[in-house]
Amino acid sequence: MVQGSGPRRTAEILDATLHLLAEHGYEGLTIEGVAEHAGVNKTTIYRWWPSKAALVGTALIDAPLLRLTVPDTGSLHGDLVALVRALIELLTEPPSAALVVPALGAAAQNPELAGYARAFFADRLTSELAMFTRAAERGELATEIDPMLVVDALAGAVWVRVVLRQLPIEDGFAEKLASLIHVDPPR
Repeated sequence: MVQGSGPRRTAEILDATLHLLAEHGYEGLTIEGVAEHAGVNKTTIYRWWPSKAALVGTALIDAPLLRLTVPDTGSLHGDLVALVRALIELLTEPPSAALVVPALGAAAQNPELAGYARAFFADRLTSELAMFTRAAERGELATEIDPMLVVDALAGAVWVRVVLRQLPIEDGFAEKLASLIHVDPPR
């Protein structure tokens, strides 16, 4: 949603959406419940968001708690380790952990929500590209490296470990994972 557009109580509506998503999952989330929780009429919500998927998608994209700060440690390896740590926190710590899996799981079943999920990840990748730009400027990145592939590989490994296998993250996991990705230019 464009900053400054939307109802006066947009923040409350989106916060209520995320709270109820975490509490009830996507299937249990209702526009009526969001309206009641946010203290607005459901017509206000429908005026700005034509569907539950549009409301949830907007809430996910605009949610500050789902934004990762793009690391700038001075090295690409350090940035990748910090990014992995941030992803682990996102998937394991409240309140984000209760939101991410139900929302993205629902996106697999709902084409409209899937569009918002694609926008969510595209937005995140756009901000993460700064790490690779800085690394290229420092001469520490091979020219053939695909930043999206690197981010997908790191994020995918975290998702598999945390969400699919439901295993704990051991000490040093972020460092070991980032070390598997060879992005250095040939010498």
